[in-house]
Amino acid sequence: MKSVAVLTSGGDAPGMNAAIRAVVRTGIDKGFEMYGVRHGYAGLLDASFIPLGARDVGGILGQGGTMLGSARAPEFKTLEGQQKALSNLNQHSIEGLVVIGGNGSQAGAHALYKLGFPVVGVASTIDNDLYGSEVTIGVDTALNIALESIDRLRVTAASHKRAFLVEVMGRDCGYLALMAGLAGGAEMVVIPEVESTPQDVIATLNAAHQRGKNHGLIVVAEGAKNDVAVLMEYFKGKTNLGFDVRATILGHVQRGGVPSAFDRVLATRLGGAATASLARGEYGMLMGLIHNEIKATPLETVVASKKPLSTEMIELMKVLAK
Repeated sequence: MKSVAVLTSGGDAPGMNAAIRAVVRTGIDKGFEMYGVRHGYAGLLDASFIPLGARDVGGILGQGGTMLGSARAPEFKTLEGQQKALSNLNQHSIEGLVVIGGNGSQAGAHALYKLGFPVVGVASTIDNDLYGSEVTIGVDTALNIALESIDRLRVTAASHKRAFLVEVMGRDCGYLALMAGLAGGAEMVVIPEVESTPQDVIATLNAAHQRGKNHGLIVVAEGAKNDVAVLMEYFKGKTNLGFDVRATILGHVQRGGVPSAFDRVLATRLGGAATASLARGEYGMLMGLIHNEIKATPLETVVASKKPLSTEMIELMKVLAK
């Protein structure tokens, strides 16, 4: 193998640039000619390849987002689109690919691997819902941004004897909401993995008020059946909430942070492991963090498996929220 490309796909995550930097520089160290693919899988379809040297990735370690960009590519989900991408890679003499991203991105990587192309994935998504890595790139930063917001909201909530519903990202996974709730001392978390009703939220706020608390905090996952919009609509006209209830949706602010030290180091380790895997001739694998070690999981297993949320953490949340 003489030439390797790297792409970032799906939602951006703080630390992606650190991973790109690690892939490029460790790839060069192994004798690879390195390329970047602009705008994810859309760039594969458009043959948007750029050569990357060690200096081209200088100064990006601490930057959020992705210097290569990301975009949706519905065409790539078809066999014809995948074959077109493969043809573009072959025409440009690119012999290996590193895909930095989450579930959808790794499904694309697996599709190319099944067509016979050498691909290695790097686990990166703030949702932390990717099988094969206990923690993915971007999670630590996104969680700390959410926690800072929750801490600030608690101050104003206590000043006015209010309750806040705080919606965090995570798609269909409640990890960010659960961990933000634990770290932020929330009264309750509303997550897809645990069924809860608006009446449960009302009961929780009432109980907190009766215990003498001067504020309430409920952290809601965006993928929950009863998200913030549903809850606030249900609360209209209700007088039995205990507090004046307000809502805050954090949204994409969680994606845009400067990557934490943890995310920079994790991204660097995973990026280096990806090029090492290609150099060994081990393809069709995802590089992830398991028991604080970098481990490889077959992409076939990754795309076919659902990552469970810790039941222990869920029970701990229930005990502490009293």
